[in-house]
Amino acid sequence: MGLLDILLGRTKPVAPDLDQLFALPSVAVTLQAAAGFTPTGHGAVCFATVEGAAFEQTHREVQALLDADADRSGPPVELRQDDYGYSWLVSRRAPDQLPQLVNDLHAVNSSMEVNGFGPQLLCSLAGFTDDAGRRLALVYLYKRGTFYPFAPLSGTAQRRDNALELRVKAALGDDLRIEQDLSRWFPVWGAPGL
Repeated sequence: MGLLDILLGRTKPVAPDLDQLFALPSVAVTLQAAAGFTPTGHGAVCFATVEGAAFEQTHREVQALLDADADRSGPPVELRQDDYGYSWLVSRRAPDQLPQLVNDLHAVNSSMEVNGFGPQLLCSLAGFTDDAGRRLALVYLYKRGTFYPFAPLSGTAQRRDNALELRVKAALGDDLRIEQDLSRWFPVWGAPGL
């Protein structure tokens, strides 16, 4: 960062810290105690799709790596497209296998980063639910190195439970690096894995 950057108020971007994902299993305990949410076992990594053989090869390698897990039960890892044209690599585990789900998310992010596709990574999320059927995702913003809660309200309208999101932010503030800029708490409507 140079003098001109300092004078113009530019800041150096935060480097992604994928090891932050490993905090999710301990955060799940706090989340259950504070708000009654438990893991669903579903999670996903979102990335901008790139055309080309190298990207396809990386995607196939990541999917083969995750599908080769002998402890995996249920559906294999799945690649899905959302309504906005982004790709989601979805992993489903048993609800009590949050550490394994986090390993899946970390493996996808790491593999894409190592193969030069880090700029295409957008976010990762892990899904949670409570006894009332409310859904919640803890979303990791790759380019910011921070988390935020996303709580869509049930129904067809795209509305979110802002009060719940702020309560979760307050409850997890000591355990996770929470995104402080609320304008970066992007809605992930229809995200697979939520």
